[in-house]
Amino acid sequence: MRDVTTALPPVGERIREARLRHGMSLRALARAVGVSASLISQIETGKSRPSVSTLYAITRALEISVEDVFDGAEAGAPAAGSDLGPLTGGLLQAVHGVSQPAGHRIGPVVRPEAREVLRLDSGVTWERLGHLPGTRIDFLLVTYAPGGSSSNGDQLMRHSGLEYGFLLEGELALTLGFEEHLLRPGDAVSFPSSTPHRYRNDGVTPAVGVWYVHEEP
Repeated sequence: MRDVTTALPPVGERIREARLRHGMSLRALARAVGVSASLISQIETGKSRPSVSTLYAITRALEISVEDVFDGAEAGAPAAGSDLGPLTGGLLQAVHGVSQPAGHRIGPVVRPEAREVLRLDSGVTWERLGHLPGTRIDFLLVTYAPGGSSSNGDQLMRHSGLEYGFLLEGELALTLGFEEHLLRPGDAVSFPSSTPHRYRNDGVTPAVGVWYVHEEP
């Protein structure tokens, strides 16, 4: 994975802010996601990172999109206990040293050093390639480290929307429903994201591809 200079506030802070805005307790969110309250607490405090499947389950339970996790809180005061300090105009992000409000446009040209990055559990990294405000589209450069997987164990994930992917480097195993596919460079996939699926890298080199997921409200 290349070095990048645009850092995002920890994803756990953003999840906690969304949970509090939604008026949901930590235990209620854990029940909705199907994980322990301890895991949700560890994610919110930055002691653990969510897997891809857990992140989608959390956003579904909180009725937000993955784009909202990137963009942070809506305008208003920070969540109680946050160490971000008082903010106006919503959670701010540093892009080329300039503060940008939540929901800002990413582009029209995004240089490698300006990509926003989310590092998830199980060796998965997302780099944001662009964003138009008001859309629920995840346009990402996705890297699966050797041994990386979108879900813990044999769990398959499903979420709303349509999913398109194109593999650039390495190999990626895709479980899609009851079928197994081995993706190699140049292979493309497209399917409804509601189909149970999982990605994993069984190889010894990173698997890198471009993914486009259109999330439905």
